[in-house]
Amino acid sequence: MQYTSEFEQTENLDINGFFVGWPNPPSNQVFEKLLKSSYKVVLACEGDKLVGFITAISDGVLSAYIPFLEVLPAYQNRGIGAELLAKMKQELSHLYMVDLLCDQDLVGYYQKQGMSAATGAMLRNYQHQSGQAQSASSK
Repeated sequence: MQYTSEFEQTENLDINGFFVGWPNPPSNQVFEKLLKSSYKVVLACEGDKLVGFITAISDGVLSAYIPFLEVLPAYQNRGIGAELLAKMKQELSHLYMVDLLCDQDLVGYYQKQGMSAATGAMLRNYQHQSGQAQSASSK
């Protein structure tokens, strides 16, 4: 497995297969924009296939948020997610706080990776889940 923080060097990767279970997943074009627009990104690649990724957004001063840690289903339970998270934690080690939200059943996983459970709140606009802008007539 190859890990890289250089998205620009991997533009020819096969990025299909992510966002499993999402009723309205982002297109590959939106997915690429998401990766390129992140403060930090770490990718796990096998040959020319992207098999996992983690992203962070940040103010670059005190705080960061990890919105995505995804590993393709066929590659899960191999330690790829843990390695991606470890590499991202190193990338963000200069910051005071690094937060993420996850489903309750994943809290234990993140605790095993050295993170602490916390209480949070969220807002989800599922109509925007694909990342595509809605036209004025569909609002």
